[in-house]
Amino acid sequence: MEKRLYKKTGFFVSALVLALSLVISACTSNQENSDNKTLGEKINVVTTIAQIADPISVIGGDRVNVQSLMGPGIDPHLYNATQGDIQKLENGDVIFYSGLNLEANMVKVFEEIGKNKPVLAIGEAISNDKLLNDEEGATDPHVWFDIDLWKQALGTATEELKKVSKDDAAYFEANKKKYFEELDKLKKEAKEKLTQIPNEKRVLVTAHDAFGYFGRMQDIQVVGLQGLSTEDEIGLSDIDDTINTLVKYKVPAVFVESSINPASINAVIEGAKKKGLNVKLGGELYSDAMGDAGTKEGTYLGMYRHNVDTIFKALSGKGE
Repeated sequence: MEKRLYKKTGFFVSALVLALSLVISACTSNQENSDNKTLGEKINVVTTIAQIADPISVIGGDRVNVQSLMGPGIDPHLYNATQGDIQKLENGDVIFYSGLNLEANMVKVFEEIGKNKPVLAIGEAISNDKLLNDEEGATDPHVWFDIDLWKQALGTATEELKKVSKDDAAYFEANKKKYFEELDKLKKEAKEKLTQIPNEKRVLVTAHDAFGYFGRMQDIQVVGLQGLSTEDEIGLSDIDDTINTLVKYKVPAVFVESSINPASINAVIEGAKKKGLNVKLGGELYSDAMGDAGTKEGTYLGMYRHNVDTIFKALSGKGE
């Protein structure tokens, strides 16, 4: 696996951080009471990814306004904060991001704005012994694919909401418990469905290594052409190794991701065909981004169910 490297955008990031610091300095007086919201006043929550925004909108209910910086098809590994993001972050009462180097290009921005308001990397609340690491020692940031771990992360976010609006603490806790019951139901549903995939077909091949936690939870071998970050390079050896894996296990399908260019997966399909194995495209999975707002796939529950159903149909041979 290629060593994970993140592109440097020094001048841009430095300029953005400077602009952000000036905005914060000018508006500090307006933020001093952000951790003591007036009864009935909504909390403005800003998140990076929708996998945080959607659950928090459910847990926060009508006591919060939630805005996600990254929409459908956006790759958080490559995302750079824009000038427009400055105002969104400045207007927020609390900022939640996943962390674990997922939003690597935004870390300096979060450090700057965190001087004046709560900024939490909720994925980093998970204990290290529960996290996955690649062979280079880099931590896998895609923790939302392990429902139990994501509950821990969302629990941390909920506790922060309680601090910001103490009067709403019981309301947030009740909503969290109800939502977590839905997550537990989803976990059971996914396990029951995916255990029907024959053992020899339990190999999930995707564009990049985003499904490690999913594979660990569901006892499925995961093969990603790219490493943990989409900035990792794909070499010919990566493609050849993946093709050999497909041929060895006679894997029936591979998958593209909604936020990743499908070219590498198509190359794998063609390569397997040359070796006598007809591998089909099993469908599109949501990994670093969710679906469009207003759709089932635009919710965390719906996104997860879509992935489970797509994987089940393609690998089990029981497609509808």
